[in-house]
Amino acid sequence: MEILKMFAIIDIETTGGSARLEKITEIAVYLHDGEKITGEYVSLVNPERNIPYFITNLTGITNEMVENAPRFYEIAKTIVGLTEGRTFVAHNARFDYSFIKQEFKSLGFNFKRNVVDTVALGRKLLPGHRSYSLGNICRDLKIEINGRHRAAGDALATVKLFEILLEKDREINGKRSNLIRNTKIAKLNPKLDISKIDDIPEEPGIYYFYDETGELIYIGKSRNLQQRISTHLSNNRTNRSMEMRDLIADIDWDLTGSELIALLRESFEIKDNKPFYNRAQKRSGFQWGIFTFTDKDDYINYRYGLIDSEENHLSVFTSKEKAKSKLASLVENYSLCQKLTGLYETDGPCFQYHVGICSGACCGKEPAASYNERALRAAEEFIFTRCNFFIIDRGRDEEEKCAVKVVNGKYAGYGYFNINDMGFGLAALHECIKPSPDNRDIQVILKQYLKSNRVEKIIEF
Repeated sequence: MEILKMFAIIDIETTGGSARLEKITEIAVYLHDGEKITGEYVSLVNPERNIPYFITNLTGITNEMVENAPRFYEIAKTIVGLTEGRTFVAHNARFDYSFIKQEFKSLGFNFKRNVVDTVALGRKLLPGHRSYSLGNICRDLKIEINGRHRAAGDALATVKLFEILLEKDREINGKRSNLIRNTKIAKLNPKLDISKIDDIPEEPGIYYFYDETGELIYIGKSRNLQQRISTHLSNNRTNRSMEMRDLIADIDWDLTGSELIALLRESFEIKDNKPFYNRAQKRSGFQWGIFTFTDKDDYINYRYGLIDSEENHLSVFTSKEKAKSKLASLVENYSLCQKLTGLYETDGPCFQYHVGICSGACCGKEPAASYNERALRAAEEFIFTRCNFFIIDRGRDEEEKCAVKVVNGKYAGYGYFNINDMGFGLAALHECIKPSPDNRDIQVILKQYLKSNRVEKIIEF
């Protein structure tokens, strides 16, 4: 019997939806030779954490049920043995595969299997169904599920669905069909070198997709290149994503070490190369801005509005409401005037002046000098508190670090340096920088990254 005709049909139950944060509570594995079930393994799994109440309501699995169940590391060797040399089959396979892969990753083991998704197969071989969720497709095909949302029940239903798909594939393509033997390959452009996929590292970086003519059609970034690119190559969520997947004839990637460098490079290279499938990203999502000017009476004013160019805005936002909300918070935090921030249209004093909250800058009652002192403090929220500095973060290997340079609050470029270079000082840090242009998208990336992520070091100069 050909090893490529051997399958492990799998279903899991979990404590939640995130493979990175949640854990497996039950697993079922049915071995299949392309004709019939040849073996099975079903076990509860102690997730070593509390099972949320809503998950118990869904699956029926309680904390008491898993209390004495084996932990994943205790069954890991069994799972390896059951799946080795077999194609991993599941309904919405990315979910089950990502959880099992993450469990093994926590044990220091790189779990890799060819994957068949019966959702993708169903869409291809059984078109026309309104829904391909397990419950709905099984209802349409008269497949009974004994134990919905339990691993064994759902896995056995997937077995029956898979057998229908196998038979349908044989009708269409004959016994030697490549589709079932490796659906991951079958869905891809025939000119794509499949062996290249296994070489993609699980590291941060930027990646490039090319069509058969060598034209660059998409640029992306990820903290995990292998995971992100594999998602693209198995993507069947939208017509556009499937259309792009079918065109990918070559893949390239570049490690960045730091996710920040990947974000900065992706933004710049999309604008520079304008790949066809990045068109949705060419127009930035940050179309609203906050602007400032000094009026004829020397008062500093703020306004919000649509951005027409790269210049003359203090900050950018994805919506009008977010820009207005930011101005409202400045009014409250710095005792600014509603009228002078564009939030209250009137020819006279603002509403808050009438109720004793505003000090009267809107009608000349408060001197411009004292009002502007607060208005300038508010403006500091839109600029880097450190105007000239380097962001130091991880590099592409253990002996390397990356540096991002900011001058006068504007992005100046990035570079890499070896931490073992003798005498490496501030001057050499400046020299390693590759100059890059600043724009509003880059400003947003830098500010949001520094706000949401921990970098290794900030060096002011």
